[in-house]
Amino acid sequence: MIHASAWMDPSRKTQETQLRVLLVDSDPDRAAAVEAGLTATGCTVVAIAAGTKELTRHVRDSGAEVIVCGLDDPSRDELESMSALHRDEPRPVVLFAEKAEPEQIEAALAAGVSAYVVEGMAPQRVRPVIEVAIRRFRAHQALREELAEARQGLEERKLVDRAKAVLMQRHRLSEPEAYRKLRRMAMDRGLKVVAVAASILGSQDA
Repeated sequence: MIHASAWMDPSRKTQETQLRVLLVDSDPDRAAAVEAGLTATGCTVVAIAAGTKELTRHVRDSGAEVIVCGLDDPSRDELESMSALHRDEPRPVVLFAEKAEPEQIEAALAAGVSAYVVEGMAPQRVRPVIEVAIRRFRAHQALREELAEARQGLEERKLVDRAKAVLMQRHRLSEPEAYRKLRRMAMDRGLKVVAVAASILGSQDA
């Protein structure tokens, strides 16, 4: 079960100090204490979930910006839910746990957890840990985006090189001439060079 205490638009960016938090905890009394602590520090607990089942849907429905989890002993299923969230709806995740086996911490970090905190979820500790987790999350996301852009650029260069090779063979052109031809074709069609390269390779495969 999930209890929504407010609806917030997930498309809004965090500009102010107030944060929209999804609280995950199977202990109602502890969850209530942590909610009060978060509220006192300027956070808005938009929803409280008893577990990580359908975590991604809960995040989307509530528009939460940060997920705070109190899990005494994170299970494989719980970590898989966090991994799915990290893949489909990335958010900073703070995990408070009683146990801290090295392999457990490693699995949690691999699942996208931004901060793994041992010795339980004391209300007064939550907000400072959240702030650190957000900074780590943003830094990690920036690195992921840079890596994705680099990979895309490399794939596009490979595509253009293959298309140049086809034009060189088909029209007996030098490499610079083949590239100039690609650029002219792109300008004539109002497309990017990589799109024209893909169409050339596609027609060749056909």
